[in-house]
Amino acid sequence: MLLPLTLAACDPGVPTAEDFIPDYKGVETVLLDGDLVQFNVAMTKALSTDDVVAYAECAAARYTLIRGYGFARHVRTNVAQEGGIFRGDAVYTISPSLPRGLKTIDAEVVTAQCVERGIPTV
Repeated sequence: MLLPLTLAACDPGVPTAEDFIPDYKGVETVLLDGDLVQFNVAMTKALSTDDVVAYAECAAARYTLIRGYGFARHVRTNVAQEGGIFRGDAVYTISPSLPRGLKTIDAEVVTAQCVERGIPTV
């Protein structure tokens, strides 16, 4: 009778809700040139690359406010996964007024949305 119990102990079990809660590992901010900023983010338990992109955007929004600006424009984001860790490398320009381009963000609005969604900022 011990054999079935021993095998059951090796069963990885059913995933719980905690298995799907993203674990944010931190942000590294690199000022590239004046208003051009790179954000390197890392996280585990991302459901998709969209989670990593959102984490980088939240970091960019808060950083923009910290620097005294109100807007940012997305330049690019690269996402890679290795060994269960998702890494994002995003570049934004920050500015006091709404920049030209399609992928602009209002830093105050995005930061508030990040707080509501539980995504950490810088």
